[in-house]
Amino acid sequence: MECDFKIDVEKVLRDKLGEKTRFIPAFLVSWLKNIIHQDWINCYLCGNGQGLEGMEWLDRCLEYIKCKTIVQTNIGGVISEGLDALPSNDGGRYFTIVSNHPLGGQDGIALGSIVCHKYDSRMVYLVNDMLMNFKGLAPLCVPINKTGRNGRDFPKMVEAAFQSEKNVVMFPAGLCSRKGEDGVIKDLEWKKTFITKSVQYQRDIIPVHFSGHNSDKFYNIARWCKRLHIKFNVAMLYLADEMYKNQGKTFTVTFGEPIPWQTFDKSKTPSEWAQWVKEKVYKLNNEG
Repeated sequence: MECDFKIDVEKVLRDKLGEKTRFIPAFLVSWLKNIIHQDWINCYLCGNGQGLEGMEWLDRCLEYIKCKTIVQTNIGGVISEGLDALPSNDGGRYFTIVSNHPLGGQDGIALGSIVCHKYDSRMVYLVNDMLMNFKGLAPLCVPINKTGRNGRDFPKMVEAAFQSEKNVVMFPAGLCSRKGEDGVIKDLEWKKTFITKSVQYQRDIIPVHFSGHNSDKFYNIARWCKRLHIKFNVAMLYLADEMYKNQGKTFTVTFGEPIPWQTFDKSKTPSEWAQWVKEKVYKLNNEG
């Protein structure tokens, strides 16, 4: 199978472990391939999505994973179909678009596609640099790897995104949502970067709520990793499995009214404002 990039578990292990790879049991390698659905993903990367970039890559990917969305706005509690109620980029007005992150797969792909269609592909993701390996997605991304070799370039990459004449799409929690001890599925704490940079570059913030959730198995794995103080994000290995299981589902994506950047004054710290916006996002799903 010839293509620009494909998932290869065995190659990753060889690159990471070298000669030690021979000590890894074959059944474990097979398990890794199955849990990340290597063949299913590669079928898209080397087939349906081959040669596509940007919005076309996202749209075709949504078709491949059978993901459908209901797109609406919630302006002052009034629900309207589509995004006609949102402002345009006329006059060089660009936005910071922030969303909860319930799935870790479909939500990122679908939100990017929706924003691309609304704003004529004038958007950029702030994502982990691992996703830059997906060639079709790369033109829409500014890579972020705060803990890896690109960590020292993190501020530069953020600046580049906010200085661009594009809308910035972010999932401020970083990780996808977790189930709390109270049984409520919700994002972890939102990072303040989107607040500080939106104020600095005078970008209004558009809050977005994405419906949906992963399986109980996913949340249980994440919970036990936390209890056992396991630093490696084991749950991340299961995100492809969750995306596979979520095929054919329909998700509701609700955009709220843009919040003027002047809102974020000294009455709260940037971190407090970030949580304030997070709460507004979850209210979008309950109002109207």
